[in-house]
Amino acid sequence: MPSSPVFGPLGRRHALILLGAALAGGTRGAFAGETRAGAFTFEEPEGGGLALADLAGKPILVVNTATACGYAGQFVGLQGLWTRFGARGLTVIAVPSPDFGNQEPLDGVAIAEAARKNHGVTFPIVGKTHVKGPAAHPFYRWAAAEKPGATPGWNFHKYLVGRDGSLVGAYPHNTEPNDPRIVTAIAGELPGA
Repeated sequence: MPSSPVFGPLGRRHALILLGAALAGGTRGAFAGETRAGAFTFEEPEGGGLALADLAGKPILVVNTATACGYAGQFVGLQGLWTRFGARGLTVIAVPSPDFGNQEPLDGVAIAEAARKNHGVTFPIVGKTHVKGPAAHPFYRWAAAEKPGATPGWNFHKYLVGRDGSLVGAYPHNTEPNDPRIVTAIAGELPGA
């Protein structure tokens, strides 16, 4: 289908189909089963975007974070996962959020600098964004539609995206990154597993 200046390469017809699905079935109809994580991009604090499509074929652990949260010690465990499995394809992405007690008081690159300085983080940290409610980033709206009973209830909620782009796991804030359930799920998504 030819590209449209308003709707891009998808074209007007495809955009209308998606809009119709959204109106007919709510958020779940617009996202669930029809979309993969590769459809989403997070803004980077330095500018530009981190497109999940660029990570196709690899597992991704997406975690909403906050540098002033009591669970911020989990950054160390997340770094451990990144160190252990990164060379085999895992990407860990921190998504700073102000949604829970406004425990992310920093903005822009200051968030990444604090996480690197205080917790030794070397994995990607995207720009501050909302992860719940109507202002939530589209990835989080999609994830909520995919796993409605497993949405972020606090900072450090973890979503595991499989190699095929589907949402394969959700882990609450009080589940440590080195929990055997998370480690086993990641290992099962790695090439050669």
